[in-house]
Amino acid sequence: MKPGLAIGARGIFRHRIGAAHTVPALYPEAELFQAMPGVFATGYMVGLMEWACIEQLAPYYEDGEGSLGTHVDVNHVAPTPPGLTVTVETEVTAVDGKFVWFKVRAHDGVDQIGEGRHQRAIVRWEKFVPKAMAKAEGGGVIARDRMGAN
Repeated sequence: MKPGLAIGARGIFRHRIGAAHTVPALYPEAELFQAMPGVFATGYMVGLMEWACIEQLAPYYEDGEGSLGTHVDVNHVAPTPPGLTVTVETEVTAVDGKFVWFKVRAHDGVDQIGEGRHQRAIVRWEKFVPKAMAKAEGGGVIARDRMGAN
């Protein structure tokens, strides 16, 4: 990781919520999800918080680096219907070697919908990808071409 990422550094990320981000879309094969309201899914909210943190970290990646989520501790306290834009605010709270901790907060323009903390690990893709592929092969799974990092 390049130097310069400081504790207290903040970021803002916005994304418009569509029908593809709702509970029924999370696992279309899950019958019980299909019976639930079409509101922003917690799983997608967590993913959006991760995306916001990735965007904040991206300028600090060395060539061949990226980051992976290693810890999530967030609440989801209000529904968001499709069409609203969710704003995620991030703040770096700790940098410990390859680990970066963030405070995250999400708002849909009407309500605060979630907040908590998230940790990411800075990784070198050339080390990570072969380990993941070996795990897939050991488990009898053919590694898909998406396993490679960009």
